[in-house]
Amino acid sequence: MAHSVTPGRTPGATGAEEPSVGTLVQSAMADVSTLIRGEVELAKAEISTSAKRAGISVGLFAAAGVLVAFAGIYLFITIAELLDVWLPRWVAFLIVTVFLLVVAGIAALVGKKMLKKIEKPERTIESLRELPEVMHREASGARHRDVPVVSGGKVELHDKQPYSV
Repeated sequence: MAHSVTPGRTPGATGAEEPSVGTLVQSAMADVSTLIRGEVELAKAEISTSAKRAGISVGLFAAAGVLVAFAGIYLFITIAELLDVWLPRWVAFLIVTVFLLVVAGIAALVGKKMLKKIEKPERTIESLRELPEVMHREASGARHRDVPVVSGGKVELHDKQPYSV
């Protein structure tokens, strides 16, 4: 959007009525402000439409998940009924139930094992323990230890020695 022209003036005309630099800057700033407000309103409209669609999509995925869970229940009932052809009914349902419990137990054990492998943020914990000491005000130039420097994901002391926690 080009900046506004003062009413009654024709672009390119010369004479004593030329607008000052301040007036031109003020006009350009007003035009930029109007443009930015318009862009913000457009972004709000687009985002609200996208958010509504995302919400509907999430709801549909949740409904699909619930229906799959119900289908799983019916699948296991079908398997039990199929086993009922060769075995007594209670044995068929017992086999399916025990199978589900075994699978759930295996999933729980794998989850527990993976949970134990999660590492604590040792460096962060150590630095938080040292925070009261670091925050203690010292006289200028009287620091009793070098503060480690974090660079590129690595912690180093000022003399390039690796920092161990």
